[in-house]
Amino acid sequence: MKIDEISKIDPKKFTFVQKDSKLHDTKFDTKPIGYFKDAWYRFSRNKGSVIAAVIILCLLIFAIVVPIFSRFNVAYFDTRYSYAMPKSKFLSQFGILDGTKDFKGLNQQSYDYYNAIPGAITKVYRSYEVTDSGRTNTYYDIRMDSYAKVGFATLTLTKDEYEKLVAYEKETGIQVVYPIVDKNKISSPSYDTDVNVWYKHDTKGKAKLDDNGNYINIFQTATEDNISTGNFMTVNNDGTLNDQGEYTVKRYITKNDGNTYEVRALYSEYYKYIHGFEACFLFGVDSFGKDILVCLASGARLSFILAFSVSIINFILGLIYGSIEGYYGGKIDLVMERIVEILYDIPFLVMATLFQIYFARKVGVLPSLLFSFVLTGWIGIAGRTRTQFYRYKGQEYVFAARTLGARDRRIIFRHILPNALGTIITSAVLLIPGVINSESVLSFLGIVSLQTSTTTSVGTMLANGQSTLSTYPHVIFFPALFISLLMICFNMFGNGLRDAFNPSLRGSEG
Repeated sequence: MKIDEISKIDPKKFTFVQKDSKLHDTKFDTKPIGYFKDAWYRFSRNKGSVIAAVIILCLLIFAIVVPIFSRFNVAYFDTRYSYAMPKSKFLSQFGILDGTKDFKGLNQQSYDYYNAIPGAITKVYRSYEVTDSGRTNTYYDIRMDSYAKVGFATLTLTKDEYEKLVAYEKETGIQVVYPIVDKNKISSPSYDTDVNVWYKHDTKGKAKLDDNGNYINIFQTATEDNISTGNFMTVNNDGTLNDQGEYTVKRYITKNDGNTYEVRALYSEYYKYIHGFEACFLFGVDSFGKDILVCLASGARLSFILAFSVSIINFILGLIYGSIEGYYGGKIDLVMERIVEILYDIPFLVMATLFQIYFARKVGVLPSLLFSFVLTGWIGIAGRTRTQFYRYKGQEYVFAARTLGARDRRIIFRHILPNALGTIITSAVLLIPGVINSESVLSFLGIVSLQTSTTTSVGTMLANGQSTLSTYPHVIFFPALFISLLMICFNMFGNGLRDAFNPSLRGSEG
């Protein structure tokens, strides 16, 4: 529009804005956002970091809650259930986590052995014959219950314990005690001490069947020497007792002066009788017969405690050391940096090994490991703090504070440190997974062992499970899953904190 055209506009079309009102500053409609609130706002918008934080929180709750509410503890073990598979009573109804495991290529002797144990074989996929060197052998592919395959066990009970067990059988109708096997009828030398072999067999262990294809028992003959007082009763071919007479025939062998009894019991039922619930381990059992679930939670708790302790100590030491370096600079910084360089050049693996060899004998494994982490672990925090102090100590507000007479301590903690804290906190948080990972590596390599009767660690569980990776992968799977989730989530969580506290570093590595 040209100037002459503008001059032709009617002035009445123009109105004054705020003609009768005074202009002045207005109050903000919203509350001011502080530094940490703004950081939280940015962090909450990073969905990956939020999810990672939730997973870390869940892992932490898992480590705290499970040992408290679990039926077992780290000290519990039952070697009869070694390598038992993961089992859930609820999920087993749908064929998931039912405690079973597939076995392929069982020979006839092994098949007969497990088939004689009640409930051991849950499914036979196929049987096939293989001819080798003119000899034909039968093999089986089966699915086996890792809890039921424990079978029978020889137990020594007092007279009072035995009488209570018999009363339990009568009350519930569940048979726990079975007839004793006659050792003189054992044909295979490999079965001399195996109480699961109650059937007639040849020298190679292959079962001999009757005309109906059933097992033939080799139980002891009932006499007054191996029964308690009571009426005799008939015993079925598989060792179960019929509903006639008393629960006394072929039940136990009297030892010593008649106050101690040796019995042959179906261990799964005896376990239920002793504990009040059937054997069922959600994460399975390791080689020592320990519950992997409670061991993992207790090990994670120990790892978290160690990691948090190391991180707090290193954070404080690094913060103080780096603040002095960065604030005063000059000769003080030069001398302190030379000390850092000397400590930094010490290989952590060598240092931790030497501490475990010599220092652990006096103070213990855990304090020695803690000292190994603290000796050089603060260096990274100190370096980051030093850098931040060099960045901020030349700012105008620091000069203004110094001009107004503020002391060095006030300038450090009230003016410089709050601005540098975001980046430093991010580094401190990432110390936690680093400590847990280092402990796991040291335990996996056998340099450190935190395994005792009452304690364990994630790294120790990984070390114990490596020998059974191909046969029983569940022993190492759950500790490996835990450490993997922890490392991935802490990395994502740390990146989210970095972006939240220092947006200028968003997208950078490290």
